[in-house]
Amino acid sequence: MPIFISYSHKDKEFVDKLTMQLVQRNVNVWLDRWELAVGDSIIDRVQEAVDGASALLVILSKASTGSEWCKKELSAGLLRELEERRVVVMPVMLEDCDVPVFARGKMFADFRTDFDDGLRSISEGVAKVTNSAMARAKEPDFNTDWSIDWGFRAGQLSMMITYLQIPSNYPYSCLTTVEIVGSKTASEIFQKISKESHPDFAKLHVVKLIVSFFDKFGEMKALLSDEKSKIKLLEIKGPELRESYNLRIMTRRLGEDTGRDVLIHVSSLVRYTLQHMASVLRGK
Repeated sequence: MPIFISYSHKDKEFVDKLTMQLVQRNVNVWLDRWELAVGDSIIDRVQEAVDGASALLVILSKASTGSEWCKKELSAGLLRELEERRVVVMPVMLEDCDVPVFARGKMFADFRTDFDDGLRSISEGVAKVTNSAMARAKEPDFNTDWSIDWGFRAGQLSMMITYLQIPSNYPYSCLTTVEIVGSKTASEIFQKISKESHPDFAKLHVVKLIVSFFDKFGEMKALLSDEKSKIKLLEIKGPELRESYNLRIMTRRLGEDTGRDVLIHVSSLVRYTLQHMASVLRGK
């Protein structure tokens, strides 16, 4: 998904410099002067871009904070932020100005004194919302870090989703791995989707099938009472003939033994991965 840049055209020189730096860092950027053509509906195209963006970089300057058009783009971004409960709007301070209420409680990329420092802040912030294959899920009592690795072995698709759950008040963590091996047909489908669009969408296809399996056949949970691993083997069928995936799901606890059992909601973990991937890849 692209990064949408909301700005006043009076700040065109700065925005062009910033955009070129982001492009050189392989960031997909949506800039109105690059995307709009004669005859386009400006309102419709901009709204589509805002809805499909990974995030909005809002350039804060004296010109932009007084622009009604910038305010509309900002309102659309803030609405998405509330609906999706994640960072969508990223403020960029170009110069001292009347900071909008939304930005007063946010960290912002500061370009007022050093361009390189501001660019570094943006690069770090953008990386968090544009990577569909790794993230952190935050809950009141624990965080879950996860990532997806993939490749091919002897022509067969091999994927692994790794989850590490770290409680805030207990001296242990929980590890869950979902190993996936695709059939010949499944591997060919993965390669086809990768070539036609992007490997991220091929991974999304596989994760969707796993979640659909849980939705149809019931939630998967693992009760951990000691240091021993719990392993579950599954076979999941895809929509195409001979498209199948063999899953090996392992859960275990690491750290101190508190004498208490721990229940791992495996299906919820994979479902969160699907939600994150779908959110990041929407409109890409």
